[in-house]
Amino acid sequence: MKNTILTLIKESATNKKAYEALEKIYKLYDQLQYSSNIKQMAEDIYLWLHSNFDIDNVTVSLFDIERNNKENIFIEGDEFYLDDSLSFFFIVNTHTTLNAIVSFSASSQEHYEIINSQYNTIEAALFQVSPILQSGIIKKNFIESISLDSVTKVYNRHYLIENLTRHINLSKKEYKEIYFMMIGVDHFKAVIDEFDHDIGDQVLVELAKVIHTNICEFDMVARLSGDEFLVSMLSTNNEEDIIRIGKNIIEDFSKVGVQVDKSGQILKKTICIGVDIYETSNSEDSFDKTIKNADIALYEAKNRGRSQFFIFKNLKAEDTIELF
Repeated sequence: MKNTILTLIKESATNKKAYEALEKIYKLYDQLQYSSNIKQMAEDIYLWLHSNFDIDNVTVSLFDIERNNKENIFIEGDEFYLDDSLSFFFIVNTHTTLNAIVSFSASSQEHYEIINSQYNTIEAALFQVSPILQSGIIKKNFIESISLDSVTKVYNRHYLIENLTRHINLSKKEYKEIYFMMIGVDHFKAVIDEFDHDIGDQVLVELAKVIHTNICEFDMVARLSGDEFLVSMLSTNNEEDIIRIGKNIIEDFSKVGVQVDKSGQILKKTICIGVDIYETSNSEDSFDKTIKNADIALYEAKNRGRSQFFIFKNLKAEDTIELF
């Protein structure tokens, strides 16, 4: 592919098509240098393929060699498979355990022939931008290693607070109240004692999925420690909405089953939720204080039984918080 670039450079002096191919290649190269992250790079690749080769169906994914796991980071157009007769793919080797796969599909046999006749240009372009993609993947890995929980792939506490603070400062929307939900699995230690940490991790992964399906894209989720998740609710400050969302999470998770052995035995767990409100206008309030109060509310919910929802402001002096 390096030789393809050199050949095009040599031919471009007298060959108009070679010159135009080089223009296309370096237009993509220039565009990707301004991309802020790997997802933006993937979208820019799609726009380049679409505008230059009329390609509508594109998927950019990351493949983890160690885990044998593929993560799609960008999908546009109709679904297709790598072994489809109309599909093409290019692997970006990052020299790490994580490689990128840029795949795309023609819309017809005639379109396939057109793309195939120009595939050298596409291949040369993707080869030329490989170092930029490598840098984006490495940056993504670094950010995730310091900001994401390795098991559930949600934020850690530090990154959630940092991200939340940045969002509030940059947003034009005035946030007077922000609800924090603390979510914990009922008797989670029993899962570890009876089964093992792998089963415990599966329970937490399923809980993270349920939380995400019930909240909006502006809400943020973090795993604190053990079985506890923290959710900052930016999409609403309506208490009725918070109660509804919380109870939906409780109900949805109670229906989730985790397979614990090859015989098909299924484990089902329940959760409790505690809530407190951060008042931005109150100088004596803070994120740390609100999170602590939400944690207290969670333990009070657990004291009342399984699948309970409790708001900190409803805590009475006579209530006894017995920590599990």
